[in-house]
Amino acid sequence: MRLALLLLLLGAWAIPGGLGDRAPLMATAPQLDDEEKYSAHMPAHLRCDACRAVAYQMSQHLTKAEAKLHTLDSGEHQELSESVYTDVLDQSCSQTWQDYGVREENQVKRLTGPGLNKVPEPSISVMITGGPWPTRLFTTCLHYLGEFGEDQIYEAHQQGRGALETLLCGGPRGACSEDEQVTRTEL
Repeated sequence: MRLALLLLLLGAWAIPGGLGDRAPLMATAPQLDDEEKYSAHMPAHLRCDACRAVAYQMSQHLTKAEAKLHTLDSGEHQELSESVYTDVLDQSCSQTWQDYGVREENQVKRLTGPGLNKVPEPSISVMITGGPWPTRLFTTCLHYLGEFGEDQIYEAHQQGRGALETLLCGGPRGACSEDEQVTRTEL
């Protein structure tokens, strides 16, 4: 795999108008501080991203379960039963979370992965996955299940992903609230 990538890059330099006409691209891995490396909890400056990732995954899992129900009972859209949406939400938390990691964008570390990349991707970057991030996201997901409960989360999901994200992450004490953002920059 590395040999193929090396050959691809070398080949691009040999092609007129290829990479050889431009400055070389460089990327370094984000430099993680001790909290980001060793803490069992999600670092405060990444909690909004983590909350948005959890809301996205919950919504995706619930939507997939609803689609299965709809194809089985062709006709009206039916709601998931309480036991089904409870299981689906538990499964959304119990997934591997391996598609998420940390990347540095404009000297700011951000959690990145499905449902989070709203800004244009840089031309080249390095993302650190694995390590403590899957466990932290799992814990964050369970926290929201415990704080809001499956019923309230499913009701918000039925109103749309924006409503679910607002429930979990918004509000005066939410991970993405203005007060939380100010507190993070002061630390």
